[in-house]
Amino acid sequence: MSTPSPVSVSADVRAPLALVWTFWTDSAHIVHWNAASHDWHTPRSTSDLRDGGRFCNRMEAKDGSFGFDFEGTYTKVVPHARIEFAFGDRSAVVTFEAVEGGTRVVESFVPETQNPVELQVQGWQAILDNFKKYAEAHAG
Repeated sequence: MSTPSPVSVSADVRAPLALVWTFWTDSAHIVHWNAASHDWHTPRSTSDLRDGGRFCNRMEAKDGSFGFDFEGTYTKVVPHARIEFAFGDRSAVVTFEAVEGGTRVVESFVPETQNPVELQVQGWQAILDNFKKYAEAHAG
C-alpha cells in the first residue's frame, strides 16, 4: 500500500508572526484552541520545541466518552518559520509566513488511510480555524 500524498489546510491570521508563533507553540495557549468542535477540548499539552523534542496534546470529548493523545516528535524546528513533526508513521509540516495584515499558517500532513481524506481535511481545518479565532482575539 502506498503512502497517501500530503494535503494542506491554511489560514491567514490577523496577528503578528511572533505572536502567532507563540500561540501555536506554547502549551499554555494550545489548550485553549486545539479542538475541532465545541464538544472537544485539550485538557493537557506538553511540548519540547526543538529538533528531536517530543509533544503530546491530550484531546478529549467534553462528555468524557472518548479521548486520545496526539503525540509525536519534532523533526525540524525553524523559529518563526517552520515546524516539521512525525506522529506514528505519518508526518506534517507547519509553515508561518508574514503577509500583509498578519501571518499565513499552512499545515501540510500525510492523511491516514482509515478515514476519508476530505473528513481529515475538515478536521484539521476546523482546528486551524479555532486557532485563528483564538490568536486574533488574544493578539490585541
